[in-house]
Amino acid sequence: MSAKLGVCSGRPGPAAVFVLILLWGLASPSGQEARFFRIGAAATSGTFFEIGGVIASAISKSAGSPPCDHGGNCGVPGLVAVTQATQGSVENLRMVAAGQIESGIAQSDIVSWAYAGTGIFTAGGPMTNLRAIASLFPESLQLVVGGDSSIRTVADLKGKHISLGQMGSGTLADARIVLGAAGLTEKDISAEYLRPSAAAANIIDGSLDGFFLIGGAPVPVIHELGAASPIRLIPIGDDILAKMRQSSSSYRRAVIPVGTYPGVDVETPSIGFNALWIVSIDASNDLIFEITKALWNEATQRLLDAHNAMGKQVRFDDALEGLSVPLHPGAARFYREAGLHVDDEGALGKRN
Repeated sequence: MSAKLGVCSGRPGPAAVFVLILLWGLASPSGQEARFFRIGAAATSGTFFEIGGVIASAISKSAGSPPCDHGGNCGVPGLVAVTQATQGSVENLRMVAAGQIESGIAQSDIVSWAYAGTGIFTAGGPMTNLRAIASLFPESLQLVVGGDSSIRTVADLKGKHISLGQMGSGTLADARIVLGAAGLTEKDISAEYLRPSAAAANIIDGSLDGFFLIGGAPVPVIHELGAASPIRLIPIGDDILAKMRQSSSSYRRAVIPVGTYPGVDVETPSIGFNALWIVSIDASNDLIFEITKALWNEATQRLLDAHNAMGKQVRFDDALEGLSVPLHPGAARFYREAGLHVDDEGALGKRN
């Protein structure tokens, strides 16, 4: 199955249903019932969607196809995985918790709030049915402005026209916290809540001064923007990080290296997170074991390595990095068999 067959854009509508029916036919030539597994990502121009698409392709496997060790796909037999565009981390977690989608990718700090029922999830209560498959890759907060912008610090955003991220996204949740740490609120700026692609287009036409976006660097839409028009990244200083850490220890220092984006020739201090792949505790133990096994197969790693620089950051050695909820029992079983110490509750220990 190609990477494109591992992608589903938007919520299932008539076109998506057609694709699923087509995939069902491809997956079940012998009449074996196909199993569908959605991965909630974010906007199609972001890292979640790109990496989710590669993973969806890798863990899918048509029934009757050659065995993995004989040149066949190394996914889960009979599984058809698709990546679904969503508004991002917050929406993904709510859909997984409600059983509206099988899995989702989300920022580690947002996952911890959802599991504990704190922060933006206080009103809805804790989502204690959330479990992790893996930590996929590191992320960082990126505050993008035009190359000739007068904005140099977060404090300079006052009075400016800034996109804070889509409603339902982890970017929006953390952009608000960054503003608060800098002594600002949404009322101090002219706030927009745009998809990354729309925000990038508005930077080019001059109708937007800047935008926040959290993702694994390089984020495709920022890279494309930098290739089309001069940009800068605004540093997140130690004073802001210190104030953010007063509310949560999950925030850490990250650095966006020189050359990550066209024309950005300085190292940029930022805030770091981990992108976690999340499922419900109700998912089949055997299925999640097989999915985790397929995720960390060498064939999957080759697909990720060949995809882009971000794919190379998905590594088994970092699979348990920054987890903020227990592992799903099926995933925990895989890691135990792979030589990692995980207790009966899915909590992590040291490598054996």
